[in-house]
Amino acid sequence: MPIFSDTFDVLIILSIIIIISIYATNTRVGKYLGTALLIISFTALVANFKIIPSASNSIKLYSIIFEYIAPISIFYLLLNASLNSIKKAGLPMILTFLIGSLGTAVGIMSSWLIVSPENILGKEAEIIAGMLTGTYTGGSVNFNAIAIEYDFQKNGNLYAGTIAVDNVVTALWILATLMFPVLFSKLWKNNVKPNKNLLPNEDYEKKKMNLISLSWLIFLGMASHYFSELIAFYLPKIPSILILSTIGIGLAQTKFIKKLNGSHNLGLYMVYLFLAVIGAYCEFNAVYQLKDIGIVLLLFSSLAVLFHGLLIILFGRVFYRDWHMVAIASQANIGGSASAIALAETFNRKDLILPSILVGTLGNAIGTYLGFFVIYIL
Repeated sequence: MPIFSDTFDVLIILSIIIIISIYATNTRVGKYLGTALLIISFTALVANFKIIPSASNSIKLYSIIFEYIAPISIFYLLLNASLNSIKKAGLPMILTFLIGSLGTAVGIMSSWLIVSPENILGKEAEIIAGMLTGTYTGGSVNFNAIAIEYDFQKNGNLYAGTIAVDNVVTALWILATLMFPVLFSKLWKNNVKPNKNLLPNEDYEKKKMNLISLSWLIFLGMASHYFSELIAFYLPKIPSILILSTIGIGLAQTKFIKKLNGSHNLGLYMVYLFLAVIGAYCEFNAVYQLKDIGIVLLLFSSLAVLFHGLLIILFGRVFYRDWHMVAIASQANIGGSASAIALAETFNRKDLILPSILVGTLGNAIGTYLGFFVIYIL
């Protein structure tokens, strides 16, 4: 049992980790690692030493952060969006993201041929392949959508084991995407410079949040999330995150929203909370306890993500050679919008924040369909 499991206690510890990580980025070593990597690493360390709960003994706070905080953080960051920047930013990131999505599907099927997970997992292997295809196209929304369709969540141990492996692989890939732009820019020079026309608002970080802005932002975040879930209930084929993102982009074009201050920093802090839970869910012991099943799941998932990475890197090398964009597009596939945003912030590529949100939303829209397609093919 973890030392601290009370919701308020854990929230305090997560907040302390975020503060330490932000300050650590001002150090000689920390500035190269970035806030996102530090948060994930520190939280994983604390969780694996059983100071706070991990995936196997998850608490309600973690579910709340996944279900509410993560999507609302994207909503807040979208309040700095402009339609002009969407038009200008779209094509390179979208194409790279779609290649990454193709790489996920190809990776899953190639890994299937190499690992043959059905020998250990039986018929459940096809469902797991679909779930992993979905989550490595656009995030956990697709993972759970496919699981629910096949009642896979009722298979308690295997479902929990698949989640544990997914979290470990996702966390490791965040580390990889943080590092490979540095490596590849040395091998193949990065000739792309940030497009200043795509910066959401040049002075949005300098604006001081006042009480009126804070009050409106909290209300708008909660209300927009509520209505997006309500609309998705009546239109179940449309992901709620897609509806929430549309509401955010629409509101961002109004004069009233442009007068509100602090939405970016509020959204970014919520992204950091999400990343902290990703770190807490990175539970290596849970994978080890599954023994043969855990090894097969880890190998199957890792090879699939590796194939994805090779294809998107090759595409980036041939066409764009913007390694920050390639890394962010890949992370939008494997980890979703929130972790892609964190990468854009770490790389100081403000011009890629909006595109990363857009392709993450696209991943939510197509990931489930791609997952079902892979199940059908297998």
